[in-house]
Amino acid sequence: MTPATVRLCFLIRQLNEGGAQRQLVELVKGLDPSRYSTTIITFYSGGRFSAEVAQLPHVTHLSMGKHRRWEVFHFAWRLVSAVRQLRPNILHGYLPASNVLSIALKPFLPGTRIVWGFRASNLDWTQYDWFDRLLFRLQRALAGFADLIIANSEAGKDYHVAHGFPANKIVVIPNGIDTHVFVPNQDARSRTRAEWGVTDDEKLIGVVGRLHPMKDHPTFIRAAALAMQTHGAFRFVCIGDGRPDYRRELMELGNQLGLADRIIWKGWQADMPSVQNALDIATLCSSNGEGFPNAVGEAMACGVPCVVTDVGDSPILVGETGVVVPLRDPQALADGWNLMLTRLATEGRELRSKARCRIVQEFDRDRLAATTSQVLGSLL
Repeated sequence: MTPATVRLCFLIRQLNEGGAQRQLVELVKGLDPSRYSTTIITFYSGGRFSAEVAQLPHVTHLSMGKHRRWEVFHFAWRLVSAVRQLRPNILHGYLPASNVLSIALKPFLPGTRIVWGFRASNLDWTQYDWFDRLLFRLQRALAGFADLIIANSEAGKDYHVAHGFPANKIVVIPNGIDTHVFVPNQDARSRTRAEWGVTDDEKLIGVVGRLHPMKDHPTFIRAAALAMQTHGAFRFVCIGDGRPDYRRELMELGNQLGLADRIIWKGWQADMPSVQNALDIATLCSSNGEGFPNAVGEAMACGVPCVVTDVGDSPILVGETGVVVPLRDPQALADGWNLMLTRLATEGRELRSKARCRIVQEFDRDRLAATTSQVLGSLL
């Protein structure tokens, strides 16, 4: 097979906001178009990243036009027809449903290599419905039929191996951050803080992530209340979308703790580099589920130091540039913020530089693309 003939097909549910979706877009941007003919197949149309993908001349996006979860037969017919026409050399599933479907498609694709993608670790199954639990069990039963499984974190690999997945088929390729887009930007910082009504004297601490129980926003809110007792110049911002009822529940908790004018609530933002630059400290307070948290890497690439919970590969990601605290511990999180403020006061410029350099050197998008290309090439 010559280098120019690898037909690579990714299978993913949708291209709406999310860490896995962002990483898929970053990966296909970085892959060599002279080496790969790349197609992304999605179950559903639209999604916030679909416009970005449409601007990539070397990537084709095919939607199967699904409208509802149980719209099965029309979707299956279109999917089988699409992959038989594409005849990919590699079919790469992204996330559980796509992983399971890739095995179902294998009889129609003789000679195609099947690759799975794992993006999470240490899942708390009480926060997911029966269908998600079923998909996990199906993955475990079918994992032996995959040719390769790519996990984006060491924690993700360890978790799946501990739950019966084949260790010899799993390789770890960390996520990649576009360090040409996520860069320190003082103008963006000043503009965004002004839009949010945050003064230069206030220390802005933010959490970026969808409003979901695994992200543990209640711990963030309770830590904010504790931090305000010792540092009145704190402001806080939560960036992300979620169920309206859960959002109201979180906002009510903030109001009860006297934080109504201290917490800024923002939905998904198109200009995430500006959001990250606006922060003094970025926070990950997740209690489970994380593999490689993109938001932490993006903040670090912007020169923003991070305080993170000990979940997934967060400790590996921040290294000596960050502060790691226990899960579900508001006091520890508040103490972590105070420790980081102390470090910023004494080594601020050096700390910000080290945070960015760590991402550039270890977790850049080009490294993601090169490593993935090497691993996929080994299958052929």
